[in-house]
Amino acid sequence: MFNGVINVYKEPGFTSFDVVAKLRGIAKQKKIGHTGTLDPDAVGVLPVCLGRATKLCELLTDETKEYKAVLLLGRVTDTQDTSGAVLEEHPVEVSEEELRRVVDSFRGEQMQIPPMYSALKVNGKKLYELAREGKTVERKPRPVTFYELEIGEIRFPEVELRVVCSKGTYIRTLCNDIGEKLGCGGCMAHLTRSRVGVFTLEETKTLAELQELADQGRLSEAVLPVDRIFDDLPQFCTTRESDAMAHNGNTLRTSNLEGAGERTWKQGEAIRVYDSEQTFVGIYERAKDGSRNCFRLKKMFYSPQEN
Repeated sequence: MFNGVINVYKEPGFTSFDVVAKLRGIAKQKKIGHTGTLDPDAVGVLPVCLGRATKLCELLTDETKEYKAVLLLGRVTDTQDTSGAVLEEHPVEVSEEELRRVVDSFRGEQMQIPPMYSALKVNGKKLYELAREGKTVERKPRPVTFYELEIGEIRFPEVELRVVCSKGTYIRTLCNDIGEKLGCGGCMAHLTRSRVGVFTLEETKTLAELQELADQGRLSEAVLPVDRIFDDLPQFCTTRESDAMAHNGNTLRTSNLEGAGERTWKQGEAIRVYDSEQTFVGIYERAKDGSRNCFRLKKMFYSPQEN
């Protein structure tokens, strides 16, 4: 069984679920999950977790994401992208200066109302299911953050955008809201997700490429080991006497970790923990409750049955 993450290039026409289903066949294993839905028409980075790495799904969903989008001004649709039914059309009488001023106003923390055509659930039913029934329900605004928001090429009525944002952000809704603020309406014409955390567009592989690797018995070459996702965290190994404590997810002290007593620690600081045989155990955090030199388990990846 594979344990790790594959950086898949999601092609247009596929849902994120489609990608997972096809990858189950390619990898010949059931334990697979994706890390954040992409619309069927969107393309780009879709990290897919296999085996023990499915524990990463929640963590990767929280990662900062980068998108490249095309905003189409002058058109409003029910889905907030060009795949939907046209609700309004307006002439685009917008200057570049006005466009830049409005786009700049969306940088930073914002409150965003999720679109009806989304997978969010209300009373146990997905919003897009209600939308297809012709129903509209009230959605509460949610806090999102646009860390970077840049305008690329301008070819009115189309405008290229590069967006770096927090989890839970809808780029379709951003396009809609920019158009609304400009007074001419707008929707999303194209979307590419170019980065999810450490996963970049340049390193993706298509399903066809992954199938070819699998046919050659080389699929493991595309699987990034779980611990590589945490390369930015300090790495420590337990002493041989402390291996069992780590394997059981027990709280560790600096005395249980080789070299950990040689530095000053901040509350909440995270580290990668390996056992004395260099087997990745999991992510630990410096205790936040004042317990001196204690590290508590945040996420376990060790499985005794597979080691």
